[in-house]
Amino acid sequence: MLRLIWALSVHTRYFLRRYMPSNILLDAIRTRRGLRWSLPEMLLAIPYLYAANLCVQLIEGGGPGWLHLLVLLFIYDAMKFAIMGPVSLVHLLRARLREHAARRREQRADPPAHGRRVGGGV
Repeated sequence: MLRLIWALSVHTRYFLRRYMPSNILLDAIRTRRGLRWSLPEMLLAIPYLYAANLCVQLIEGGGPGWLHLLVLLFIYDAMKFAIMGPVSLVHLLRARLREHAARRREQRADPPAHGRRVGGGV
């Protein structure tokens, strides 16, 4: 039974990671090129919260009960985007520090030869 539950959770995670738009976008933001979009992506939490609010209003107006699941989903996605903003800023800072350190190590390992001009000259 435990094996079945484990397999089901693994397949569910794979499906959600692969096909849900918010997870696809968050995976793209976690790449080195995507880290610079951390602050604008935090603003994506606003439409999710708005959609959750619309669902709550529909529920209060006599809408179907399954909208509660959408409310939870929208709030969960909004929290993912709101939290990923500061986290990706930290990752961006760490990546830039690593790149800067690598450039400095490269410059120290390859000093210009004595008496030769570095750069263009006559």
